[in-house]
Amino acid sequence: MDIDELATFVAVMRAESFTGAARALGLQKAHVSRVVSRLERKLGARLLQRSTRSLAATELGRELYERATAILAAIDETQAIIQRSQAGPQGVLKLTCGVEFGQLVVNGWIRSFLTQYPSVRVDAYFTERVVDFIHEGFDLAIRIGQLSDSSLSARSLGKIRYALYASPAYLKVRSALRHPQDLIAHDLIVFVMSGGMPTPAWHLENNGDRADIATPARLAVNNHVSARDAVVDGLGIGLLPCFQARPFAETGRLVEVLPGWTRAPVPVHAVFGSSRYLTPKVRAFIDLASRSPAEF
Repeated sequence: MDIDELATFVAVMRAESFTGAARALGLQKAHVSRVVSRLERKLGARLLQRSTRSLAATELGRELYERATAILAAIDETQAIIQRSQAGPQGVLKLTCGVEFGQLVVNGWIRSFLTQYPSVRVDAYFTERVVDFIHEGFDLAIRIGQLSDSSLSARSLGKIRYALYASPAYLKVRSALRHPQDLIAHDLIVFVMSGGMPTPAWHLENNGDRADIATPARLAVNNHVSARDAVVDGLGIGLLPCFQARPFAETGRLVEVLPGWTRAPVPVHAVFGSSRYLTPKVRAFIDLASRSPAEF
């Protein structure tokens, strides 16, 4: 068993429910339930008697709760002593993130972090490879998209919102758009994952209405910056991350079309090894990033 498993089990005991424990820990209920089940499998014994309405600790569960509480208190005291010996965040913060979001958003967080904490250094590794950051020595990762099931902890930083954009020059010479189905008659600039379908689809939503657009793209590319630049140059209409398109829209080089029609937003998380025992430098960076807008 590990410390996070013990901490999760203690939280369930204190809250007397998986829902309450998930709320206290800032995790999903399903994740909390999986952690407790994994702990029971390791011990080879039932810790909680579950019913549709309540939870009750077994005899072993009560004994483990008492011992785990003492262990966690000792660890908390030890960490408090260590943290008091530190004037604040210090050392090297090693983080990893995808290239596009890293360059356009995380870079700003890093600059603010370095300005606020002069004694800290940052090693940033921007890559589209999914990094096994614990084994590769990173303190945290900024992940885009739904998180895979793992034992890692995460904190939500917001969501990436999307909108349809075109250049004023393109809109001058092409037919007007009143509904997403009108997009079929237009040139589309489409982001696709590497190895994606040759005819990708846009699944658009607007206050409960839905439209699925599948038509050969004039340009299909696995890089949002390249897609945005093609839209700016008047080559077609693109479904772009707002944080990438916003500076061009503010200067009039891009125009939002079919306002309100968009794809589902994509979550952004800070992912790290433990939710209880963050070092000051990691906690400070996550707190700084959390002060950014809820939607990018």
